[in-house]
Amino acid sequence: MNTDTYRKIKLKPLKDRSVRNFHPWVFSGAISNDVKNYTEGEVVEVFDSNENHLATGHFHHGTIMVRIITFQRKTIDGKFWSDKIKAALTLRRSLPFYNNNTDCYRLIHGEGDGLPGLIVDVYGKHAVLQTHSEGMQLSLDDIAEALHEVCPEFETIFNKSAESIAKQSGNVAPDHFFVGSEASAITEEYGHKFYVNWMEGQKTGFFLDQRENRLLLRDYTKGKNVLNTFCYSGGFSIYALKAGAAKVDSVDSSKKAIEWTDKNVALNFPQGVSHTSYCEDVFDFMKRNDSVYDVIVLDPPAFAKHLSAVDKAVIGYRNLNQEAIRSIRKGGIIFTFSCSQAIDKQLFRKTVFTAAAKTGRSVRILHQLSQGPDHPINIYHPEGEYLKGLVLEID
Repeated sequence: MNTDTYRKIKLKPLKDRSVRNFHPWVFSGAISNDVKNYTEGEVVEVFDSNENHLATGHFHHGTIMVRIITFQRKTIDGKFWSDKIKAALTLRRSLPFYNNNTDCYRLIHGEGDGLPGLIVDVYGKHAVLQTHSEGMQLSLDDIAEALHEVCPEFETIFNKSAESIAKQSGNVAPDHFFVGSEASAITEEYGHKFYVNWMEGQKTGFFLDQRENRLLLRDYTKGKNVLNTFCYSGGFSIYALKAGAAKVDSVDSSKKAIEWTDKNVALNFPQGVSHTSYCEDVFDFMKRNDSVYDVIVLDPPAFAKHLSAVDKAVIGYRNLNQEAIRSIRKGGIIFTFSCSQAIDKQLFRKTVFTAAAKTGRSVRILHQLSQGPDHPINIYHPEGEYLKGLVLEID
């Protein structure tokens, strides 16, 4: 398709600064021309008030009206998608975890790879795609074709976008296979084995963003009693057990999550190990449980998915951290996280501070954590740093 066929977005005078600074979003208040009849997800070109070309992206009716996929004037075709995937793959292959007893990673991370609204996760020879914008949803056939061209070794290419795209646009787009038919696989992360089910699991099946934080946990768990809350499929639990933890308790309210945790424990420790799973509300478990832990992992789901939910989320994070800080053994270590994009690092740290102050205990920060390097953060898009974490020492 020739770029002349793309419709134009014209910005108001003095409203082009963020685009010139390479921020990948164009907000509705910056646009001067009438876009009422523009199609959701169509490719558009962005111009300043003097008709200078600035960028190309996907159009959306809403607050964020354009998600930019290139700051150059290009035709969005098969070559465009192939080039983007090749660049992303080159980066992943250069990262320390690649081929280090690890075959699972994030190949495409939205704005971090210049492709807002697109996620591609890889589990061995299986790739799972997830779209978060109508523009990427409309481009999925071309993306999947380019992915298969660049990575012909993939035996499965699965689109898991039904839930994510419905939240964004209200459209119903059933999950489906582009290549293959496998629904699950055993993947490996730094030598730890995990059962991943992308059809039934959360997100694309596993939380790859915590890889380096799970690795760090090993340094603190040998001979310790460990509590892993909101454990999902037991990622942190497996690392703690492999590091020689004396005992690990895993808690999640999801029956399926607990089944997968037990499956992963058996997969890594067929001879048996000191591990107990609890299918229970985490808050209820922590209030009633008399066990004293040396290490506690707090990795809850996003308490705030939108700005309107921030106040309630802060209360949830505060209560959770307060209970952990109150109950942990003297000299204990807490790994605490927030994956809520609406809560920035400063607010999360302030919330943990408030929780600590209410307990009256001495608390020190040992590490400040984020997502792994295969979830890169575009320096022009700080909103991409969604995962925040602190490692605390409690006296």
